[in-house]
Amino acid sequence: MNDDGASATLLDGTRITDHRLSVPLDHRRPTGEQITLYAREFVAAENVKQGAERVDSLPWLLFLQGGPGGKGSRPAKLGGWMAEAGKAFRILMLDQRGTGLSAPLNRQSLRPRGDAAAQAAHMRHFRADSIVRDAEAFRRSLGLSSWSVLGQSFGGFATLSYLSFAPESLDRALITGGLAPLSGHADRVYRATYVKMRSRNREHFARFPQDREILDAVFAHVRTHAVHLPDRSPLTPARLQMIGMLLGGNTRADALHYLLEEAFTSADRTELSDTFLSAVGQQLSFAANPMYAVMHESIYGQPAELTEGRPATNWSAERVLVEFEDFDPASGSPLLLGEMILREHLQLDPSLQELAAAADELASVDDWEPLYDLAQLRRNRVPTAAALYTDDVYVARELSWETANEVAGITVWETDEFHHDGLSEEGGRVFSELLQRTS
Repeated sequence: MNDDGASATLLDGTRITDHRLSVPLDHRRPTGEQITLYAREFVAAENVKQGAERVDSLPWLLFLQGGPGGKGSRPAKLGGWMAEAGKAFRILMLDQRGTGLSAPLNRQSLRPRGDAAAQAAHMRHFRADSIVRDAEAFRRSLGLSSWSVLGQSFGGFATLSYLSFAPESLDRALITGGLAPLSGHADRVYRATYVKMRSRNREHFARFPQDREILDAVFAHVRTHAVHLPDRSPLTPARLQMIGMLLGGNTRADALHYLLEEAFTSADRTELSDTFLSAVGQQLSFAANPMYAVMHESIYGQPAELTEGRPATNWSAERVLVEFEDFDPASGSPLLLGEMILREHLQLDPSLQELAAAADELASVDDWEPLYDLAQLRRNRVPTAAALYTDDVYVARELSWETANEVAGITVWETDEFHHDGLSEEGGRVFSELLQRTS
């Protein structure tokens, strides 16, 4: 373990410690190329005050962030679920491989790998199965026999992989908005989430009828004018639809309303405001998280026997869109998208253009390794609890329950109080609810 042991203190007195660890790029080839992982350890101030004996007695909690491509949180002080968890755990905030300070994937780091095929081959080592093996390497390096894991969204997908491949290392598993489909083609996922997004669009525009009117005016303006975002990339109808990502949470939906309020510079709606274009540009750019766009559909890639004989995802969201005419960007009043990545989104984003060909290669992969062990999940004995959000537009309720029914001993807390953002909106409550169900 390459652990510099560097420590610092947050504003509230929380102690953080840096950890670095060298692991194989391909865990099946332990003597091959190595990459460096990074994680932050958090010990809450109250526990620090009680001394080393108290700190040493605390169990550990590993947090797996959402994404793919989401790096670990970097708080100035503990709040939300971290404040609640910090009362009873030492928290290890892992930058999952490919994110943050853990061998980040982006156009700069992938360029030296060679052509698109070589880049795609490299990225195949950055899925949930590798993340679990990384976590195991960290656990062993810390001298721990076991620990608990909390997985948010894609982190929940990785937690199911952990329960599949190394359940003996887990004291408990907590999952929020992340009960991934265990089998079936990615098309199932997008058919379900297009339906969810349709309902969410209707709900929002019923609440804010003027938003639909303004949005249609923006679509009309984009079709008839050469509109560019601050990064000089063109704003097209299909890219504009991506602001629907804001519908994935309760408070973020309000942010969409406020965004549209300032769309035009004047009542005659002849010019889009810089304020609006700046906010849209920030929402649409994947510069800070390119993995999310490039690798998104690969998180559903599974072997042929688990995907109805169709292991390649083949730009699933784009293909399935044609089954939902109300999302057609060429229509007069298209609905907004959620977690649907189209080829145009990569081709027009300056931070992704170099990686568009590699994304094409990933979409055609037809020999994926399995991400889950269904037999193991059916005999699971690790105390497991999951928060399932009834109206989640990213991880559909129906598919989540299908997965829950395959995991032995899991306790599901279904709630319609949140969308996909329960852990960020009321994290302390969500964490406590799940912890109680596994204690």
